[in-house]
Amino acid sequence: MNSGAPSATPHKSPKNNLRCSRWLAPALLLCLPLCFTSAGQTPGVAITFDDLPAHGELPAGVSRSDVARNIIRALQARGVPGVYGFVNGGRQEGDPDRHEVLRLWRDAGFPLGSHTYSHLDLTKNTAAAFARDIRANEATLRELMGGGDWRRLRYPFLHEGDTLDKRRAVRAYLAGHGYRVAQVTLDFEDYAWNNPYARCVARHDERSVAWLKASYLRAAAESIALGQRMAVQLYGRDIKHVLLLHMGAFDSVMLPDLLQLLEKQGFHFISLEDAESDPAYQTDPDAALPHGGTLLEQFFDSRRLQYPPFETKPLERLGSICR
Repeated sequence: MNSGAPSATPHKSPKNNLRCSRWLAPALLLCLPLCFTSAGQTPGVAITFDDLPAHGELPAGVSRSDVARNIIRALQARGVPGVYGFVNGGRQEGDPDRHEVLRLWRDAGFPLGSHTYSHLDLTKNTAAAFARDIRANEATLRELMGGGDWRRLRYPFLHEGDTLDKRRAVRAYLAGHGYRVAQVTLDFEDYAWNNPYARCVARHDERSVAWLKASYLRAAAESIALGQRMAVQLYGRDIKHVLLLHMGAFDSVMLPDLLQLLEKQGFHFISLEDAESDPAYQTDPDAALPHGGTLLEQFFDSRRLQYPPFETKPLERLGSICR
């Protein structure tokens, strides 16, 4: 769940309401299977979910466990392997329905990792406070994962430190306690559609729901195309990707279509471990970035590289629709 800030600088990331091109990304979609893969190979993508057990507002009559069941069903139908769910343990305490989400996830055979106990923003807190929030999350993960490996951290908001001292202090803590950073390369800010969906369902506004579905898939397609081109610009090749999604009601509705879109674009589904075997994940931008971002965005911003043209997401309309 990343957040960025607009900037007039030409290198700035494609978050929120920045300038764009409305022609390049759709064109890229047509050439991805041929442009960015070696002969006989297709690009791999690992699917991951943040904010377990609960993200965003719910439409009336929908429970958190309903959302989880729908997501799990869609993942299993496509045979998506090893889908990590990153947990905020503080969001399930005292709530049986939310605890059921985590039980369902584990019963499906999917692993869990840490998203900190309270979804703490490192940009707004000290490294020591962030480490305490990581520790507070461990009891939940240890209980649910048993002997499985749960020492993977996904930074909330993808904020990895707004100062070098803070970034390096947290990295040192993670290394000293056996954690690995679960990086992201593809993030189309899917979370921005969840609350508008709940509002439009409450209003029985089918036309707006149809627009939400179409705009969600359009944003996903364009962001994925952009991420692949950024990878080629950085590494001279496409890489194994990691896609960030959220445990939200609209995500549970759209996941079958999103997985189909990925397959139509030539992707095959891989585990997070497989994705991280790519050498691209062995490098660290080691930069102070208040607004964080995907691994690719961190390199682009820290090196002040020119982003490929992109189309902005309809965040303003998402904020106002069905109000």
